[in-house]
Amino acid sequence: MAAVAADPAAVDAAEDREPQRKAVPGLESQRRQIKSSESGRERPLRAGESWFLVEQHWYQQWELYVQGGDQDSSTFPGCINNAKLFEDQVNWRLKKGLVEGEDYVLLPEAAWHYLVSWYGLEHGQPPIERKVVVPSSLCICCVGTPAYAPFQVVELLSIQEVEVYPVELLLVQHSDMDTPCTAQFSHTDSVDLVLRTAREQFLVSPQEETRLWVKNAEGSFERLCNTRVTVLDAALKTGQLVVMETRNKDGTWPSAQPHTTKSASEDENFQGQPGICGLTNLGNTCFMNSALQCLSNVPQLTEYFLKNRYLEELNFCNPLGMKGEIAEAYADLVKQAWSGHHRSIVPHVFKTKVGHFASQFLGYQQHDSQELLSFLLDGLHEDLNRVKKKEYVELCDAAGRPDQEVAQEAWQNHKRRNDSVIVDTFHGLFKSTLVCPDCGNVSVTFDPFCYLSVPLPVSHKRVMEVFFVSMDPRRKPEQHRLVVPKKGKISDLCVALAKHTGVSPERMMVADVFSHRFYKIYQLEESLSSILDRDDIFIYEVSGRSAIGENSREDVVLPIYLRERTPARDYNNSYYGLMLFGHPLLVSVPRDRLSWDALYHILLYRLSRYVTRPSSDDEDDGDEKDLEDKDNIPKPGHVAGGSSQDPGPEQAGPSSGVAGGSRAPVDNSAGPSHWPQRARRKHLFTLQTVNSNGTSDRSTFNEDTHGVSFSSQPYIAIDWEPEMKKRYYDEVEAEGYVKHDCVGYVLKKAPVRLQECIELFTTVETLEKENPWYCPSCKQHQLATKKLDLWMLPETLIIHLKRFSYTKFSREKLDTLVEFPIRDLDFSEFVIKPQNESAPELYKYDLIAVSNHYGGLRDGHYTTFACNKDSGQWHYFDDSSVSPVTENQIESKAAYVLFYQRQDVARRLQPQPASSDPPASLGSSSPPNSEFMDVN
Repeated sequence: MAAVAADPAAVDAAEDREPQRKAVPGLESQRRQIKSSESGRERPLRAGESWFLVEQHWYQQWELYVQGGDQDSSTFPGCINNAKLFEDQVNWRLKKGLVEGEDYVLLPEAAWHYLVSWYGLEHGQPPIERKVVVPSSLCICCVGTPAYAPFQVVELLSIQEVEVYPVELLLVQHSDMDTPCTAQFSHTDSVDLVLRTAREQFLVSPQEETRLWVKNAEGSFERLCNTRVTVLDAALKTGQLVVMETRNKDGTWPSAQPHTTKSASEDENFQGQPGICGLTNLGNTCFMNSALQCLSNVPQLTEYFLKNRYLEELNFCNPLGMKGEIAEAYADLVKQAWSGHHRSIVPHVFKTKVGHFASQFLGYQQHDSQELLSFLLDGLHEDLNRVKKKEYVELCDAAGRPDQEVAQEAWQNHKRRNDSVIVDTFHGLFKSTLVCPDCGNVSVTFDPFCYLSVPLPVSHKRVMEVFFVSMDPRRKPEQHRLVVPKKGKISDLCVALAKHTGVSPERMMVADVFSHRFYKIYQLEESLSSILDRDDIFIYEVSGRSAIGENSREDVVLPIYLRERTPARDYNNSYYGLMLFGHPLLVSVPRDRLSWDALYHILLYRLSRYVTRPSSDDEDDGDEKDLEDKDNIPKPGHVAGGSSQDPGPEQAGPSSGVAGGSRAPVDNSAGPSHWPQRARRKHLFTLQTVNSNGTSDRSTFNEDTHGVSFSSQPYIAIDWEPEMKKRYYDEVEAEGYVKHDCVGYVLKKAPVRLQECIELFTTVETLEKENPWYCPSCKQHQLATKKLDLWMLPETLIIHLKRFSYTKFSREKLDTLVEFPIRDLDFSEFVIKPQNESAPELYKYDLIAVSNHYGGLRDGHYTTFACNKDSGQWHYFDDSSVSPVTENQIESKAAYVLFYQRQDVARRLQPQPASSDPPASLGSSSPPNSEFMDVN
């Protein structure tokens, strides 16, 4: 019990208890009632009860009076007078060092009231009421528990004492730190009593929200969050300063500091529509802003926080919760957003709290709004769980019992451990049916859910863009758009391309080209899922007789890179670097007659569309030193050439693209057989074997009289001197390509109805190998069939559209348009629980919010559409920007998470009519962001 110094109420109460002389019992009866009866001072102390101090001299005088047996004796004690126990007659503070039995005696409450009714209390004096407590030195945490004497703990804990000197706290308001008010509290009093006492002292109205801070020994301030603990548990000491602050009208706290240096006066007169408030993007936090805006526009949840009902339900002891911090941080956001005094607020404190309790949201990377929403709903539930001590509940299978009975049992068990505003608002009930494929055992359970994650109907087709490179050097590469099976193979890609080009799939090789090199060359049996949409896929026409790494073939396919020599940046320019450029090639060449000279001319022919043949004047400039020996066979790193004439089509072989098949050049082509023949030519480039990246030279060719053989897969680099490349290599032509007619084809994605997604959600499926079910009948894990049905729906239904698909090889986002109704979404056909025909509104929902995601997987942006609970107007929330929209703007391919409210709930809440005021323009603001008090 608190006792504020010189409390007039206590004095008045004492005066009201003036003695009624005619009701005074006999002296012997008085003695028994005060000393030895159940209500007397000899009875044992009981923790928490009140005892009163009586001045020792007055009590001895009373004892002498009643022992004399004469009511008219001169030993009559008169009114109870405790003046000797007080330091002064103004503040009525007890003297220090008072000793029981010498300065005062203790009386239980009943005995005290008897004496006051018989003798009265000295005018103006307050009663000295004190509580019985367990001494702090005997707290259970401080008492040893030896195994040999456990009874000693009980005996020690049974010792009680009267708290003669209570805790004296200095109460101040945050707005006036210089005028403290002293108040006394028992160690057993709750912190809530301290708060209520402060509110009474500073005349704070019941509508205003307040909270307490305490100044510790280091001089810093800490929040007294849990007001249900005792003064002892809160470690409050006599003389400590306790500060009470009152929430501002704009939803902020005076103790919080602005996040920016913007003057607070800029918005102090702003008055807008409550709830129409943006959230500043702190750096890739649009996902968080979107989830918060959706949740903020759930009417019953927001009313719960605005009306402070959460204060009584904060659960600070839940080991699964977050000590009430997430709930308080969210409440602060809601109060600011719905104060009507902000155009935009900075959710810095909330972001910090989320990162503290969920490390996956630390930092400023982009995340999923649905994932944050899931965390937030779970965190709010545990922080506001009305169940303080969760009991163990055993989950039971249906075992043939009626669904109604099993469902009711499951829901009651859920509520025994989980009871919060989140459960009241968002939780529903599934029916889950598992069937064993071996023994046919059926398992039926009912499980709670907080949101529905529904799949989208997925097309089994996939559109892929590729470039086709023909063996005919006159033809530019062609861009093709192909429709292939989503779970197909590389061979399916070749078959689809063959329909456009007429080239047999057996004469195609598929490669992923990245940074002028082959990132991967695919085998026909590999899965298409290993190719991502962003990959640059080239399909090369090769000889039907050739393949990579197969020695039995007559031809071999050589990967060809293009490199240019560039001067290195050293002081003497003595070293030349090599840089890859252009598109690489896959060229099939004859194995048995392969030489460096033949390879040079084959490549010269394949590059002839964009490599110019030197003219007769240029040829005289050739380096004759390299060509003195006309029988010379070039070595790797040297120029190729020196034969008396170029190899003709018959020398190059059918795999060169010069002869054989329909791709051979016609008579007027510029093929090797039609070039002017000279003994010596200027050579445009050199050839070099390299590693698969084209970054380092290596020697893998072994030359003999039969040509060139290799011990491992060779990669060949065509090395150009800068001057030669500038004169003879046409970069524009080399990069040119044409688009096939199929590029204009678009695989149309027909829109799907939301009801189709829900039907797909309730369809029977077979469990995956990674997640089998243990059959209690077979006693082993089985790939059972599973079916989910909706049994009971919540007041607010959250539907998550599973747009993101993640597999071992691919990640994709489905941009299918889902058509969802704004009003009258009817779930009666999906709920299998026997329905109440007289209440169809229990199955009909209206849309209240949508979280949108724009962009792809690696980058994207989240926004929100939400309907204001007061005005009924829809708004578009894009971080700090907010603008009104019409209902026909809400449905789009970006819709990601949908919030629906049951129609009977909407009627129960009865929203206020829309305001006639026009919407205010919206911008940014500078709300507080600190959780620590700054009293200076």
